[in-house]
Amino acid sequence: MTRPNATEILMTGPLMAYAADQLKARFTVHELWKAEDKAAFLREISDRVRGIAGGGHVRIDGALFDALPKVEMIANFGVGYDNVDAAEAGRRGLVVSNTPDVLTDEVADLAIGLLIATVRQLPQVDRYLREGKWLKAPYPLTTSLRKRKVGIVGLGRIGKAVAQRIEAFGLPIVYHGRSRQADVAYRYYPSLVEMAQDVDTLISVAPGGASTHHIINAEVLKALGPDGIVVNVGRGTVVDEQALIEALRSKTILSAGLDVFEDEPRVPAELIAIDHVVLLPHVGSASVHTREQMGQLLVDNLFSWFDGKGPLTPVAETPWTKA
Repeated sequence: MTRPNATEILMTGPLMAYAADQLKARFTVHELWKAEDKAAFLREISDRVRGIAGGGHVRIDGALFDALPKVEMIANFGVGYDNVDAAEAGRRGLVVSNTPDVLTDEVADLAIGLLIATVRQLPQVDRYLREGKWLKAPYPLTTSLRKRKVGIVGLGRIGKAVAQRIEAFGLPIVYHGRSRQADVAYRYYPSLVEMAQDVDTLISVAPGGASTHHIINAEVLKALGPDGIVVNVGRGTVVDEQALIEALRSKTILSAGLDVFEDEPRVPAELIAIDHVVLLPHVGSASVHTREQMGQLLVDNLFSWFDGKGPLTPVAETPWTKA
């Protein structure tokens, strides 16, 4: 819908109506995913689009910036923004925002739920009952959270919220990240392999990108050991999926609970075939409440930028400092 004299923006993928309707009330919104010939569509709007609302799995990079030379601001839906080449945007003087904080508690809650579901095999137990097997025999005993030691990979906002919840279970916590955090009492491991040797439970909340690609690999899984459990609610690229499949098949580790995958929404058939793992379709923040909060922050970033007030939540690579 074209609005006379309105700023024009590109929406790369569908957003929930709560956010999309607000954008359409103020801007002329061009919906990329609806275009059959996307290249022709971009050429048509090339000199008019000044903002991008990033949603879906569309890559927002130099090619898109070249196609839309008037773009000033990219508002990403999600705290993770590895779908956006933020470094290239920064080199071009473009502002990128994300949606931190508003999803922290929801994802941390899901991480704990996924951990418990994996340790106690809750989906498998549910299926056992539904299939009538309880009538014949009790479900076999499972492992437990008791006496486990948890290593968190990526102790950012969400990682700290996960740690806070783990503390309530009385479990010891350590962490690995790019650097030691001065205000954190948990033991820090500069080596992920060494941390894996000292724990039996890894919870990854690490962001995607080249620096974290496949850092949970065959060596780390071997160090984790036969009682080891991997839970990933960060980014799928952090875990070497093929190494994980082999470690599960060979019983190098005990199990895994995954909410994210390397090539979403495609999940390897070999992983799906392993019955004792718990697999979720990237639903960490997928509640109505939290997705509305994320959508509102995306909207607020775009509104603030085009009101001349700057971005509310610029990412680290963006060339913006508050006055």
